[in-house]
Amino acid sequence: MNAASPAPRRPRVRAPELVGAGGWLNTGGEELSLAALRGRIVILDFWTFCCVNCLHVLDELRELEEKHRDTTVIVGVHSPKFVHEAEHQAVVDAVERYEVHHPVLDDPELVTWKQYAVRAWPTLVVVDPEGYVVAQHAGEGHAHALEALVSELEAEHEAKGTLRRGDTPYVAPEPVAGELRFPGKALALPGGGYLVSDTTRHQLVELAADGETVVRRIGTGERGFGDSPARFSEPQGLALLPDGRVAVADTVNHALRVYDPETHEVGTLAGTGRQWWQGAATEGPAREVALSSPWDLAWFADRLWIAMAGVHQLWAYDPAAGTVGVAAGTTNEGLVDGPAAEAWFAQPSGLAAAEDRLWIADSETSALRFVEREGDGFAVRTAVGTGLFDFGHRDGDAAQALFQHPLGVTALPDGSVAVSDTYNHALRRYDPATGQVTTLATDLREPSDAVLDGDDIVVVESARHRLTRLRLPEEAVRVESVAHRARREATEVAPGELLLDVVFHAPAGQKLDTRYGPSTRLLVSATPPELLAEGAGAGSDLARRVVLADGVGEGVLHVSAMAASCDDDPANEYPACHVHQQDWGVPVRIVPGGADRLPLVLAGLDTA
Repeated sequence: MNAASPAPRRPRVRAPELVGAGGWLNTGGEELSLAALRGRIVILDFWTFCCVNCLHVLDELRELEEKHRDTTVIVGVHSPKFVHEAEHQAVVDAVERYEVHHPVLDDPELVTWKQYAVRAWPTLVVVDPEGYVVAQHAGEGHAHALEALVSELEAEHEAKGTLRRGDTPYVAPEPVAGELRFPGKALALPGGGYLVSDTTRHQLVELAADGETVVRRIGTGERGFGDSPARFSEPQGLALLPDGRVAVADTVNHALRVYDPETHEVGTLAGTGRQWWQGAATEGPAREVALSSPWDLAWFADRLWIAMAGVHQLWAYDPAAGTVGVAAGTTNEGLVDGPAAEAWFAQPSGLAAAEDRLWIADSETSALRFVEREGDGFAVRTAVGTGLFDFGHRDGDAAQALFQHPLGVTALPDGSVAVSDTYNHALRRYDPATGQVTTLATDLREPSDAVLDGDDIVVVESARHRLTRLRLPEEAVRVESVAHRARREATEVAPGELLLDVVFHAPAGQKLDTRYGPSTRLLVSATPPELLAEGAGAGSDLARRVVLADGVGEGVLHVSAMAASCDDDPANEYPACHVHQQDWGVPVRIVPGGADRLPLVLAGLDTA
């Protein structure tokens, strides 16, 4: 083509208006429209927050968004895959969690998705200042092409007089206080307490044994990549190394970092800080090989295994050799078992090592999978799950049980495994001995990981920004000697309505603290969950009438109660306050003539 040849004409397709039943986020409550954005270049980012490729695009767009903020408006169109992703609050959480700094349309019914004939996550659509669609890109890796196109459109429409410069319509939400913000993973430290990846704040946080008190923060809290001062970018997985240091999956930096709990120093084990792309090296010196969104870590078979969510593989780091490389998976996304090199994964996001297996939460297939030795190598098997589009909340035989986008997995002492069933807001359990899946707890909020602490399990409730301690059922705890543990007899209760009555009387000299609302809390669930026809969940009253379902002869009632009381001394301006908390797992058997009231004593009257 010579210099006089005209530029090729783009097809002129009018961009459909933006419609979504969930409304707008990051606009200060204002409704946006393409008509109101006329004169600006608009990039529509069709995304869903479960999709790691969509998260990659969010990061790719940050530089362009900043460089062209006076001419270009990026609009996220959230288009859900999973049921949970259609919940408006979940979208609100995701927008904050991933630091989305542009307007977002919540389109739970995929109205705008269909108007633009989108077929895949992520998809980017460019609308010119006159309101016409001029480009569409599916997938990730288009930052350079978008930069060139935006520059071209700026020049073209500046010359035509159709470009309108101005401020971004983005309005930042109010910041929220708290010790943690969307924590990702947790690790029980050998010396006591926990290390938590405070993902959205780009830090690690060491908590005391109560799971609440902050001992120290590691990292500046600013998104970045550096050892001194330490900077992280959305860290996730944590794993204890044999030398006592902690490996950290620094997810958006595409790197493995290391933290020393003794010196509090941070270093880098693997990764270049750049994302791995097809054609790049898949093994070699650890600091010279690029990684892609490492999400979780586990020490297994004398190596550090990496859930490489960004490329649907497992990698492994060998500290003795100083190398990193692919251990399982082909980069194809799906659910295929077999020899490690031939297996397919879909965004593996949770790892847990047992004696003979490496358990995997394969999030996009809503599956529980594992790696085990086979001959001189390894093989991949599936325990629960069938494919990319099969998900739900169903207990029972593993062949028909369902999860919904689990992000965490925890090996239990008896050989079973707990699954942080993230989008079902539940903690589930799979027992290889019986092939059965059960539900340990509900009423969690996006649990993303869990760690053992004696007979308890401490769950990372990511969307509640906290660690939550739960009592494991007895069948999930290995008993080395039967004589050391008394076997509880089941309480016989009558069919139908049952009064759960937690007895609490403030100790002498104290009274219930009601200054800031209810001072008591009761959480009730059951194993199996079908045991309760009515009455599960949380409430503030310490007495609750539940209804036992017909056809379920026995099970365990899980009851967690809390009450807060303060010293009752009118002369004391700052009375000392106390929290009383207890968890029960009560085996029950339903029989005619059984009890219709189940009293549980949290704190009774002093009898001294």
